[in-house]
Amino acid sequence: MPPDPSPAPPVHDPDGFSAFYAAHFDAVLGFVTRRTDDPHLAADLTSDIFLTALEHAADYDPRRGAPIAWLYGIARNVLAAHFRGTARESRAVARINGRRLLDDEDIAALEERIDASRAARQLVAAHAALSEPLRAVLDLVAVDGLTPVEAAQVLDITPTAVRVRLHRARRLLRHEAATLPLLSPEPSPDHALEAAP
Repeated sequence: MPPDPSPAPPVHDPDGFSAFYAAHFDAVLGFVTRRTDDPHLAADLTSDIFLTALEHAADYDPRRGAPIAWLYGIARNVLAAHFRGTARESRAVARINGRRLLDDEDIAALEERIDASRAARQLVAAHAALSEPLRAVLDLVAVDGLTPVEAAQVLDITPTAVRVRLHRARRLLRHEAATLPLLSPEPSPDHALEAAP
């Protein structure tokens, strides 16, 4: 993961938050496009994540970790709420106010990004048999590039628990991925997963 260029989300500083948004937009959009293949939904969810971050900028505690880990924690909550269906009405006004209209070029760029993330989504499909706690750790470390300490911050568990879950997830995923035809022509996922911190 690239070094975090911004020390903290600024509070009560629209210009500063604009720079914070620009510094972290690609990382947050990447987080979202690895989890959805709809460009409009990806734009909506990314907007929701930054609106939530702006609302909670004062809650950021630099002692608990890097700003990107804080944003990924917000992103996990926003995506989970969306996919449970509980956030649709409560975020409707924010979407209408925060969403800019997408032109054909925007949609094409998002579709390219989604296509580039297709392999990651296939790997996520391979670990659908894992329990949610194992999937959460694996996603944050192997897919999103967080360290075990940062993943522990996002999940509010100990780094040791993250490492244990990560080991179990990798072992189970190797077995599960071996049975998927879409992944069999590709190199074994062992190398990519073992390279994660």
